Amino acid sequence: MNDEYDLILAGGGLANGLIAWELKRRQPQLRVLLVEEQATLGGNHTWSFHQGDLDAEQHRWLDPLVVKRWDRYQVHFANLSREMPSGYASITSERFARVIGTALGQGLLSHTRIASLTPREVLLDNGQILHAAAVIDGRGAVNSRHVALGRQAFVGQLLRLHRPHGLDAPIIMDARVEQGDGYRFVYVLPFSPDTLLVEDTHYIDDQPLAVERLRDNIARYVAAQGWQIAEVLREEQGLLPITLAGDADAFWAEAEGQPRAGLRAGLYHCTTGYSLPHAVRLARWLGQFHSFHSERLFEALRRHALHAWRQQGFYRLLNRMLFLAGEPADRWQVMQRFYRLPEPLITRFYAERLGVLDKLRILTGKPPVPVGAALAAALRFAPRHFERPV
Repeated sequence: MNDEYDLILAGGGLANGLIAWELKRRQPQLRVLLVEEQATLGGNHTWSFHQGDLDAEQHRWLDPLVVKRWDRYQVHFANLSREMPSGYASITSERFARVIGTALGQGLLSHTRIASLTPREVLLDNGQILHAAAVIDGRGAVNSRHVALGRQAFVGQLLRLHRPHGLDAPIIMDARVEQGDGYRFVYVLPFSPDTLLVEDTHYIDDQPLAVERLRDNIARYVAAQGWQIAEVLREEQGLLPITLAGDADAFWAEAEGQPRAGLRAGLYHCTTGYSLPHAVRLARWLGQFHSFHSERLFEALRRHALHAWRQQGFYRLLNRMLFLAGEPADRWQVMQRFYRLPEPLITRFYAERLGVLDKLRILTGKPPVPVGAALAAALRFAPRHFERPV
């Protein structure tokens, strides 16, 4: 096996998979290797995004991976139900693995565990050392004492029903369910007339994922809709980071020169945990590189991620208000109030394109949490006072 590469991508998740795919398409002469521990790329996931998150060219590029598109979606709260005339789409790990794995061919090394890595070397579990001009670490989120996080914990089940479910649009948030330790909602994606993905999702401070409890919640929700399960086709679990505050420069200093991508680089929407739009932008950007050098690549990725961090300062403020102001069981009121806002503003929120007037509109009016608590939450973990994760 050739152990001299232009670029090695450690980990076959969303970000690294898209990077490898784009480099293979645009610059097939580059020697790029993606190393993945599992049998296939992408793990066991469903990635979704809003129509407004990507531009037209990015949508065309991503289209081979999309398994389903809808032209609208629904949200439900105790005192509000609303259908949003905004597109939504999903990618499954099965489609991701099939399309990208086929495209990469010999550029994919699966069933291979990485023991350790440096900016220019990858040590495999079998003792083999692979060398490259640069190595990008994309093996998922990493804990850091320099970032304070909440969590979005979920269990999702892809279900085949005995009879059609009757849905023709996704339910992005159904918060008409019992609340508890934090904001809870059910997320439903109808993939076919009798098949849907149901996820029980919780915004929590930092607790273990109670898998059995969330499975029971799904069963109760399905029964309450009058649906009968014929078969559980697949189950996925997740614990996504929701950023409250942090010191991004110190976070990157911890990397010690190791290029990072995806969640490991902090590239995700820090309120929703959605990482696909960031992964698309990163892959398209790196696809323009004609050569790789570990030090220069690290600095380029660091600057790219720091720019994204600065762009999301307002979102981290909102997260602190959501997680730290008021009682956990009342957090749903924050989201219900948000979904009363104009649809174009909501679209810009998800796309991370909020203007000054948008931010003022979100913050004005009667707050759904006590004013004093909201102000205290907004000021907590201000950068100059930041000490540790919560």
